[in-house]
Amino acid sequence: MSAPHTGPAPATAPTPAGAPGAAPRLRRVRTLTVLAGCLVLLAAGLVAGVRALGQEPTVTLLANWTGTDERNFRETVLDPFARTHHIHVDYQGSSAESQVLGADVEAGTPPDVVVLTGPGELADYARQGQLKPLDGLLPRSGFGASWTTPLDGHVYWFPLKADLKSIVWYPGGLSAQQRAAAARQPGQWCLGMGSGATSGWPGTDWIEDILLQQYGPDAYQRWARGELPWRSAQVQGAWTAWGRLVGAGGDPALVRRALKTPYQDAAGPVTRTPRGCTLEHQASFIRNQDFWNRADGRYEPSARLIPGARAEDAWEVSGDLVALLHDTSPARTLIGYLASADAQRAWNARESGFSVSPDAQPAPAARGADWHRALAATLLDDRAVHCFDASDAMPPSVRDAFAEATIEYLAHPGHLGTLLKDLDSLRLTHGLTWLQSVCDHAGAPVGRETP
Repeated sequence: MSAPHTGPAPATAPTPAGAPGAAPRLRRVRTLTVLAGCLVLLAAGLVAGVRALGQEPTVTLLANWTGTDERNFRETVLDPFARTHHIHVDYQGSSAESQVLGADVEAGTPPDVVVLTGPGELADYARQGQLKPLDGLLPRSGFGASWTTPLDGHVYWFPLKADLKSIVWYPGGLSAQQRAAAARQPGQWCLGMGSGATSGWPGTDWIEDILLQQYGPDAYQRWARGELPWRSAQVQGAWTAWGRLVGAGGDPALVRRALKTPYQDAAGPVTRTPRGCTLEHQASFIRNQDFWNRADGRYEPSARLIPGARAEDAWEVSGDLVALLHDTSPARTLIGYLASADAQRAWNARESGFSVSPDAQPAPAARGADWHRALAATLLDDRAVHCFDASDAMPPSVRDAFAEATIEYLAHPGHLGTLLKDLDSLRLTHGLTWLQSVCDHAGAPVGRETP
Protein backbone atom coordinates (compact mmCIF):
# COMPACT_ATOMS: atom_id res chain seq x y z
CA MET A 1 0.00 0.00 0.00
CA SER A 2 1.34 3.35 -0.95
CA ALA A 3 1.64 6.16 1.54
CA PRO A 4 -1.08 8.84 1.57
CA HIS A 5 -0.42 11.63 -0.92
CA THR A 6 0.06 14.95 0.84
CA GLY A 7 1.52 17.12 -1.93
CA PRO A 8 -0.11 18.80 -4.89
CA ALA A 9 -2.27 16.50 -7.00
CA PRO A 10 -0.67 15.52 -10.26
CA ALA A 11 -2.09 17.20 -13.33
CA THR A 12 -4.40 14.99 -15.39
CA ALA A 13 -6.05 15.53 -18.73
CA PRO A 14 -9.85 15.55 -18.90
CA THR A 15 -11.35 12.15 -19.62
CA PRO A 16 -12.77 12.22 -23.15
CA ALA A 17 -16.37 11.22 -23.58
CA GLY A 18 -16.57 7.50 -24.25
CA ALA A 19 -13.24 6.83 -22.49
CA PRO A 20 -13.07 4.61 -19.38
CA GLY A 21 -14.45 6.67 -16.37
CA ALA A 22 -16.56 9.08 -18.50
CA ALA A 23 -19.93 7.39 -17.85
CA PRO A 24 -19.76 7.64 -14.03
CA ARG A 25 -18.83 11.37 -14.29
CA LEU A 26 -21.75 12.10 -16.65
CA ARG A 27 -24.11 10.26 -14.30
CA ARG A 28 -22.91 12.47 -11.43
CA VAL A 29 -23.51 15.66 -13.50
CA ARG A 30 -27.02 14.53 -14.41
CA THR A 31 -27.72 13.64 -10.79
CA LEU A 32 -26.60 17.11 -9.59
CA THR A 33 -28.68 18.82 -12.29
CA VAL A 34 -31.82 16.88 -11.35
CA LEU A 35 -31.16 17.55 -7.67
CA ALA A 36 -30.78 21.30 -8.29
CA GLY A 37 -34.03 21.35 -10.25
CA CYS A 38 -35.82 19.52 -7.45
CA LEU A 39 -34.51 22.04 -4.92
CA VAL A 40 -35.85 24.94 -7.03
CA LEU A 41 -39.26 23.27 -7.29
CA LEU A 42 -39.21 22.50 -3.58
CA ALA A 43 -38.40 26.13 -2.74
CA ALA A 44 -41.22 27.37 -5.00
CA GLY A 45 -43.57 24.87 -3.39
CA LEU A 46 -42.58 26.03 0.07
CA VAL A 47 -43.22 29.69 -0.86
CA ALA A 48 -46.63 28.77 -2.29
CA GLY A 49 -47.39 26.66 0.75
CA VAL A 50 -46.40 29.38 3.18
CA ARG A 51 -48.55 31.89 1.28
CA ALA A 52 -51.45 29.44 1.19
CA LEU A 53 -51.16 28.88 4.93
CA GLY A 54 -51.09 32.65 5.53
CA GLN A 55 -47.59 32.54 6.99
CA GLU A 56 -46.07 35.01 4.52
CA PRO A 57 -45.65 38.48 6.06
CA THR A 58 -49.03 40.06 5.32
CA VAL A 59 -50.76 43.36 6.02
CA THR A 60 -54.48 43.97 5.52
CA LEU A 61 -55.60 47.28 4.02
CA LEU A 62 -59.11 48.76 3.65
CA ALA A 63 -59.74 51.74 1.36
CA ASN A 64 -62.52 53.09 -0.87
CA TRP A 65 -60.84 52.54 -4.24
CA THR A 66 -62.65 50.04 -6.43
CA GLY A 67 -62.70 49.22 -10.16
CA THR A 68 -60.17 51.20 -12.19
CA ASP A 69 -59.00 53.12 -9.13
CA GLU A 70 -58.29 49.89 -7.30
CA ARG A 71 -56.34 48.51 -10.25
CA ASN A 72 -54.31 51.72 -10.46
CA PHE A 73 -53.63 51.61 -6.73
CA ARG A 74 -52.43 48.03 -6.90
CA GLU A 75 -50.19 48.60 -9.91
CA THR A 76 -48.76 51.94 -8.80
CA VAL A 77 -48.47 51.57 -5.03
CA LEU A 78 -49.07 48.06 -3.68
CA ASP A 79 -47.19 45.96 -6.25
CA PRO A 80 -43.95 47.98 -5.93
CA PHE A 81 -44.27 47.75 -2.14
CA ALA A 82 -44.63 43.95 -2.28
CA ARG A 83 -41.66 43.60 -4.62
CA THR A 84 -39.41 45.80 -2.50
CA HIS A 85 -40.37 44.67 0.99
CA HIS A 86 -41.57 41.10 0.30
CA ILE A 87 -44.76 41.76 2.24
CA HIS A 88 -48.12 40.71 0.83
CA VAL A 89 -50.92 43.30 1.01
CA ASP A 90 -54.40 41.85 1.40
CA TYR A 91 -56.41 44.76 -0.06
CA GLN A 92 -60.15 45.30 0.32
CA GLY A 93 -61.82 48.12 -1.59
CA SER A 94 -65.33 49.26 -0.73
CA SER A 95 -67.44 52.30 -1.57
CA ALA A 96 -69.09 51.79 1.83
CA GLU A 97 -65.87 51.48 3.77
CA SER A 98 -67.16 53.31 6.87
CA GLN A 99 -69.83 50.66 7.27
CA VAL A 100 -67.36 47.86 6.51
CA LEU A 101 -64.84 49.21 9.02
CA GLY A 102 -67.49 49.65 11.69
CA ALA A 103 -68.64 46.05 11.25
CA ASP A 104 -65.06 44.75 11.30
CA VAL A 105 -64.20 46.69 14.46
CA GLU A 106 -67.34 45.45 16.19
CA ALA A 107 -66.48 41.88 15.19
CA GLY A 108 -62.92 42.30 16.48
CA THR A 109 -61.39 41.81 13.03
CA PRO A 110 -60.37 45.28 11.86
CA PRO A 111 -57.80 45.71 9.07
CA ASP A 112 -54.19 46.57 9.91
CA VAL A 113 -54.29 49.82 7.93
CA VAL A 114 -57.23 51.92 6.71
CA VAL A 115 -57.61 54.86 4.34
CA LEU A 116 -60.57 57.13 5.22
CA THR A 117 -61.66 60.61 4.17
CA GLY A 118 -62.93 61.62 7.61
CA PRO A 119 -60.65 62.80 10.44
CA GLY A 120 -63.77 62.99 12.61
CA GLU A 121 -64.37 59.29 12.15
CA LEU A 122 -60.70 58.54 12.81
CA ALA A 123 -60.75 60.68 15.95
CA ASP A 124 -63.66 58.61 17.23
CA TYR A 125 -61.69 55.40 16.66
CA ALA A 126 -58.66 56.94 18.35
CA ARG A 127 -60.79 57.79 21.40
CA GLN A 128 -61.90 54.15 21.53
CA GLY A 129 -58.27 53.05 21.52
CA GLN A 130 -58.54 51.45 18.08
CA LEU A 131 -55.84 53.56 16.38
CA LYS A 132 -52.12 53.35 17.01
CA PRO A 133 -49.89 56.47 17.12
CA LEU A 134 -47.75 57.15 14.07
CA ASP A 135 -45.02 58.91 16.03
CA GLY A 136 -41.66 58.30 14.39
CA LEU A 137 -43.15 56.79 11.23
CA LEU A 138 -43.74 59.99 9.24
CA PRO A 139 -41.23 62.19 7.38
CA ARG A 140 -39.73 65.00 9.41
CA SER A 141 -40.91 67.55 6.85
CA GLY A 142 -44.49 66.75 7.87
CA PHE A 143 -47.79 67.35 6.07
CA GLY A 144 -49.20 70.50 7.73
CA ALA A 145 -51.49 71.14 10.68
CA SER A 146 -54.81 70.74 8.86
CA TRP A 147 -53.78 67.30 7.57
CA THR A 148 -52.31 65.59 10.65
CA THR A 149 -54.25 67.08 13.57
CA PRO A 150 -52.74 65.55 16.73
CA LEU A 151 -54.86 64.05 19.52
CA ASP A 152 -53.53 63.63 23.05
CA GLY A 153 -50.10 64.69 21.82
CA HIS A 154 -49.94 61.97 19.14
CA VAL A 155 -50.47 61.91 15.37
CA TYR A 156 -52.85 59.17 14.24
CA TRP A 157 -53.25 59.84 10.50
CA PHE A 158 -51.66 61.47 7.48
CA PRO A 159 -52.82 62.24 3.91
CA LEU A 160 -51.98 59.95 1.02
CA LYS A 161 -53.83 62.24 -1.39
CA ALA A 162 -55.21 65.78 -1.08
CA ASP A 163 -57.84 67.80 -2.94
CA LEU A 164 -58.94 71.42 -3.10
CA LYS A 165 -62.68 72.09 -2.73
CA SER A 166 -63.32 75.85 -2.81
CA ILE A 167 -63.44 75.95 -6.61
CA VAL A 168 -65.94 76.09 -9.47
CA TRP A 169 -65.32 74.35 -12.79
CA TYR A 170 -66.43 75.78 -16.14
CA PRO A 171 -65.81 74.96 -19.82
CA GLY A 172 -62.88 76.60 -21.58
CA GLY A 173 -63.84 79.73 -23.50
CA LEU A 174 -66.45 80.95 -20.99
CA SER A 175 -65.73 84.56 -20.04
CA ALA A 176 -65.82 85.95 -16.51
CA GLN A 177 -68.97 87.89 -17.40
CA GLN A 178 -70.66 84.73 -18.69
CA ARG A 179 -69.66 82.83 -15.56
CA ALA A 180 -71.08 85.52 -13.31
CA ALA A 181 -74.35 85.48 -15.26
CA ALA A 182 -74.56 81.68 -15.14
CA ALA A 183 -74.00 81.67 -11.37
CA ARG A 184 -77.26 83.60 -10.91
CA GLN A 185 -79.28 80.93 -12.73
CA PRO A 186 -80.01 77.75 -10.71
CA GLY A 187 -80.33 75.68 -13.88
CA GLN A 188 -76.74 76.48 -14.86
CA TRP A 189 -75.28 74.72 -11.83
CA CYS A 190 -74.34 71.10 -12.49
CA LEU A 191 -75.38 69.31 -9.31
CA GLY A 192 -75.57 65.60 -8.53
CA MET A 193 -76.31 64.53 -4.95
CA GLY A 194 -76.05 60.77 -5.44
CA SER A 195 -73.18 58.78 -3.92
CA GLY A 196 -74.58 55.46 -2.72
CA ALA A 197 -74.38 55.12 1.06
CA THR A 198 -72.88 58.63 1.34
CA SER A 199 -75.38 60.52 -0.85
CA GLY A 200 -75.79 64.18 0.03
CA TRP A 201 -72.15 65.10 0.58
CA PRO A 202 -72.01 67.42 -2.48
CA GLY A 203 -74.60 69.53 -0.66
CA THR A 204 -72.53 69.59 2.54
CA ASP A 205 -69.53 70.77 0.51
CA TRP A 206 -71.58 73.66 -0.82
CA ILE A 207 -72.82 74.79 2.60
CA GLU A 208 -69.40 74.44 4.21
CA ASP A 209 -67.73 76.50 1.49
CA ILE A 210 -70.38 79.23 1.61
CA LEU A 211 -69.95 79.54 5.38
CA LEU A 212 -66.16 79.68 5.00
CA GLN A 213 -66.25 82.33 2.27
CA GLN A 214 -68.95 84.49 3.87
CA TYR A 215 -67.84 84.36 7.52
CA GLY A 216 -64.21 83.25 7.46
CA PRO A 217 -62.11 80.50 9.07
CA ASP A 218 -62.91 81.39 12.69
CA ALA A 219 -66.67 80.90 12.32
CA TYR A 220 -66.05 77.83 10.16
CA GLN A 221 -63.81 76.27 12.77
CA ARG A 222 -66.17 77.00 15.67
CA TRP A 223 -68.95 75.30 13.72
CA ALA A 224 -66.77 72.31 12.72
CA ARG A 225 -65.79 71.69 16.35
CA GLY A 226 -69.40 71.80 17.58
CA GLU A 227 -69.43 75.25 19.17
CA LEU A 228 -71.38 77.37 16.66
CA PRO A 229 -75.05 76.29 16.64
CA TRP A 230 -76.70 75.08 13.45
CA ARG A 231 -79.49 77.62 14.05
CA SER A 232 -77.00 80.50 14.25
CA ALA A 233 -77.43 83.27 11.71
CA GLN A 234 -74.16 82.30 10.01
CA VAL A 235 -74.95 78.62 9.48
CA GLN A 236 -78.60 79.17 8.59
CA GLY A 237 -77.51 81.88 6.16
CA ALA A 238 -75.16 79.44 4.41
CA TRP A 239 -78.02 76.97 3.91
CA THR A 240 -80.37 79.57 2.44
CA ALA A 241 -77.64 81.01 0.20
CA TRP A 242 -77.07 77.51 -1.23
CA GLY A 243 -80.79 77.06 -1.68
CA ARG A 244 -81.06 80.25 -3.73
CA LEU A 245 -78.04 79.37 -5.87
CA VAL A 246 -79.21 75.88 -6.87
CA GLY A 247 -82.99 76.41 -6.77
CA ALA A 248 -83.99 74.37 -3.71
CA GLY A 249 -87.69 73.60 -3.82
CA GLY A 250 -88.02 75.33 -7.18
CA ASP A 251 -88.33 73.81 -10.65
CA PRO A 252 -89.34 70.16 -9.96
CA ALA A 253 -87.39 68.91 -12.99
CA LEU A 254 -84.26 70.69 -11.79
CA VAL A 255 -84.57 69.38 -8.23
CA ARG A 256 -85.31 65.88 -9.49
CA ARG A 257 -82.22 65.97 -11.72
CA ALA A 258 -80.01 66.96 -8.79
CA LEU A 259 -81.45 64.31 -6.46
CA LYS A 260 -81.25 61.46 -8.97
CA THR A 261 -77.89 62.24 -10.58
CA PRO A 262 -74.72 60.60 -9.22
CA TYR A 263 -72.15 63.23 -8.35
CA GLN A 264 -69.66 61.90 -10.91
CA ASP A 265 -72.22 62.40 -13.73
CA ALA A 266 -73.37 65.88 -12.72
CA ALA A 267 -71.31 67.63 -15.42
CA GLY A 268 -72.61 65.43 -18.24
CA PRO A 269 -74.86 68.22 -19.61
CA VAL A 270 -71.78 70.45 -20.06
CA THR A 271 -70.81 68.51 -23.20
CA ARG A 272 -74.29 68.55 -24.76
CA THR A 273 -75.46 70.90 -27.49
CA PRO A 274 -76.92 73.15 -26.24
CA ARG A 275 -75.30 72.88 -22.82
CA GLY A 276 -77.58 71.66 -20.06
CA CYS A 277 -75.48 73.30 -17.31
CA THR A 278 -72.31 75.36 -17.18
CA LEU A 279 -70.78 75.50 -13.67
CA GLU A 280 -69.89 72.79 -11.17
CA HIS A 281 -68.91 73.41 -7.56
CA GLN A 282 -66.77 70.37 -6.98
CA ALA A 283 -63.38 69.26 -5.66
CA SER A 284 -60.26 69.08 -7.80
CA PHE A 285 -60.61 65.32 -8.37
CA ILE A 286 -63.64 65.86 -10.62
CA ARG A 287 -61.40 67.34 -13.34
CA ASN A 288 -60.37 63.79 -14.23
CA GLN A 289 -63.89 62.99 -15.39
CA ASP A 290 -64.27 62.68 -19.15
CA PHE A 291 -66.87 65.47 -19.29
CA TRP A 292 -64.39 68.09 -18.12
CA ASN A 293 -61.60 66.68 -20.27
CA ARG A 294 -63.77 67.12 -23.35
CA ALA A 295 -64.92 70.55 -22.23
CA ASP A 296 -61.35 71.75 -21.53
CA GLY A 297 -62.35 72.35 -17.92
CA ARG A 298 -60.99 75.44 -16.16
CA TYR A 299 -61.61 76.62 -12.61
CA GLU A 300 -61.87 79.75 -10.53
CA PRO A 301 -62.09 80.28 -6.77
CA SER A 302 -65.63 79.82 -5.52
CA ALA A 303 -65.36 83.09 -3.58
CA ARG A 304 -65.74 84.97 -6.86
CA LEU A 305 -69.18 83.45 -7.47
CA ILE A 306 -70.59 83.04 -3.94
CA PRO A 307 -72.74 86.06 -2.99
CA GLY A 308 -71.39 87.97 0.00
CA ALA A 309 -68.02 86.20 0.07
CA ARG A 310 -65.57 88.12 2.27
CA ALA A 311 -62.86 85.63 3.23
CA GLU A 312 -59.44 86.24 1.71
CA ASP A 313 -57.45 83.25 0.54
CA ALA A 314 -59.39 80.67 2.59
CA TRP A 315 -59.81 77.23 1.05
CA GLU A 316 -61.74 74.13 1.97
CA VAL A 317 -59.68 70.97 1.46
CA SER A 318 -60.11 67.21 1.79
CA GLY A 319 -57.91 64.15 1.70
CA ASP A 320 -57.56 60.39 1.84
CA LEU A 321 -56.13 59.77 5.30
CA VAL A 322 -54.07 56.73 6.31
CA ALA A 323 -54.32 55.29 9.85
CA LEU A 324 -52.89 52.27 11.71
CA LEU A 325 -55.07 49.84 13.67
CA HIS A 326 -52.60 46.99 14.32
CA ASP A 327 -49.05 47.83 15.33
CA THR A 328 -47.29 44.97 13.51
CA SER A 329 -43.98 45.11 11.72
CA PRO A 330 -45.52 44.64 8.23
CA ALA A 331 -48.14 47.30 8.97
CA ARG A 332 -45.54 49.80 10.22
CA THR A 333 -43.48 49.13 7.09
CA LEU A 334 -46.52 49.86 4.91
CA ILE A 335 -47.27 53.07 6.83
CA GLY A 336 -43.71 54.32 6.30
CA TYR A 337 -43.92 53.44 2.63
CA LEU A 338 -47.27 55.22 2.06
CA ALA A 339 -45.87 58.32 3.77
CA SER A 340 -42.75 58.29 1.61
CA ALA A 341 -42.16 60.74 -1.21
CA ASP A 342 -41.85 57.94 -3.78
CA ALA A 343 -45.22 56.35 -2.98
CA GLN A 344 -47.04 59.68 -2.72
CA ARG A 345 -45.54 60.94 -5.97
CA ALA A 346 -46.35 57.73 -7.84
CA TRP A 347 -49.96 57.51 -6.66
CA ASN A 348 -50.80 61.14 -7.29
CA ALA A 349 -49.15 61.09 -10.72
CA ARG A 350 -51.31 58.10 -11.69
CA GLU A 351 -54.49 59.73 -10.36
CA SER A 352 -53.62 63.28 -11.50
CA GLY A 353 -53.97 64.12 -7.83
CA PHE A 354 -52.01 66.05 -5.25
CA SER A 355 -49.69 65.32 -2.35
CA VAL A 356 -49.12 67.88 0.39
CA SER A 357 -45.80 66.34 1.36
CA PRO A 358 -43.10 68.92 0.56
CA ASP A 359 -40.77 66.08 -0.41
CA ALA A 360 -43.16 64.48 -2.91
CA GLN A 361 -43.63 67.28 -5.41
CA PRO A 362 -42.90 66.37 -9.05
CA ALA A 363 -40.15 68.02 -11.05
CA PRO A 364 -41.27 71.23 -12.82
CA ALA A 365 -41.19 69.48 -16.20
CA ALA A 366 -43.64 66.81 -14.96
CA ARG A 367 -46.27 69.02 -13.34
CA GLY A 368 -48.77 68.84 -16.19
CA ALA A 369 -51.42 71.34 -17.22
CA ASP A 370 -51.68 74.91 -15.96
CA TRP A 371 -54.79 74.17 -13.89
CA HIS A 372 -53.01 71.27 -12.19
CA ARG A 373 -49.94 73.34 -11.33
CA ALA A 374 -52.10 76.17 -9.97
CA LEU A 375 -54.13 73.82 -7.76
CA ALA A 376 -50.95 72.19 -6.42
CA ALA A 377 -49.48 75.59 -5.61
CA THR A 378 -52.61 76.61 -3.68
CA LEU A 379 -52.56 73.41 -1.62
CA LEU A 380 -48.93 74.03 -0.67
CA ASP A 381 -49.19 77.80 -0.12
CA ASP A 382 -48.15 78.53 3.48
CA ARG A 383 -49.79 81.96 3.31
CA ALA A 384 -53.24 80.55 2.51
CA VAL A 385 -55.64 79.18 5.12
CA HIS A 386 -56.63 75.55 4.49
CA CYS A 387 -59.68 74.27 6.36
CA PHE A 388 -60.46 70.56 6.27
CA ASP A 389 -63.90 69.54 5.04
CA ALA A 390 -66.08 70.36 8.07
CA SER A 391 -68.52 67.46 7.77
CA ASP A 392 -65.63 65.00 7.39
CA ALA A 393 -64.13 66.46 10.57
CA MET A 394 -67.39 66.13 12.53
CA PRO A 395 -68.37 63.02 14.49
CA PRO A 396 -69.76 60.38 12.10
CA SER A 397 -73.33 60.62 13.40
CA VAL A 398 -73.39 64.39 12.81
CA ARG A 399 -71.72 64.04 9.41
CA ASP A 400 -74.28 61.50 8.22
CA ALA A 401 -77.26 63.49 9.51
CA PHE A 402 -75.90 66.62 7.81
CA ALA A 403 -75.69 64.82 4.45
CA GLU A 404 -79.22 63.47 4.78
CA ALA A 405 -80.51 66.91 5.73
CA THR A 406 -79.14 68.50 2.54
CA ILE A 407 -81.19 66.05 0.46
CA GLU A 408 -84.35 66.86 2.43
CA TYR A 409 -83.69 70.61 2.22
CA LEU A 410 -83.13 70.55 -1.52
CA ALA A 411 -86.58 69.04 -2.03
CA HIS A 412 -88.35 70.83 0.84
CA PRO A 413 -86.59 74.08 1.89
CA GLY A 414 -89.49 74.87 4.20
CA HIS A 415 -88.26 72.10 6.50
CA LEU A 416 -85.01 73.94 7.26
CA GLY A 417 -85.99 75.02 10.77
CA THR A 418 -86.75 71.47 11.84
CA LEU A 419 -83.62 70.10 10.18
CA LEU A 420 -81.36 72.60 11.95
CA LYS A 421 -83.09 72.00 15.29
CA ASP A 422 -82.47 68.27 14.95
CA LEU A 423 -78.83 68.84 14.04
CA ASP A 424 -78.40 71.08 17.07
CA SER A 425 -79.85 68.38 19.32
CA LEU A 426 -77.44 65.86 17.82
CA ARG A 427 -74.53 68.29 18.28
CA LEU A 428 -75.14 68.27 22.02
CA THR A 429 -75.20 64.48 22.32
CA HIS A 430 -73.00 63.26 25.17
CA GLY A 431 -69.73 61.52 24.31
CA LEU A 432 -69.11 62.82 20.78
CA THR A 433 -65.48 63.48 19.83
CA TRP A 434 -64.91 66.85 18.16
CA LEU A 435 -61.66 68.03 16.61
CA GLN A 436 -60.59 71.36 18.03
CA SER A 437 -58.65 72.46 14.97
CA VAL A 438 -59.48 71.95 11.30
CA CYS A 439 -57.82 75.05 9.82
CA ASP A 440 -54.20 76.10 9.40
CA HIS A 441 -52.88 78.84 11.68
CA ALA A 442 -55.64 78.43 14.27
CA GLY A 443 -56.63 76.70 17.48
CA ALA A 444 -54.97 74.25 19.80
CA PRO A 445 -54.79 70.97 17.83
CA VAL A 446 -56.40 68.68 20.39
CA GLY A 447 -59.63 66.74 20.59
CA ARG A 448 -62.47 67.02 23.08
CA GLU A 449 -65.66 65.22 23.90
CA THR A 450 -69.11 66.76 24.19
CA PRO A 451 -69.74 67.31 27.93
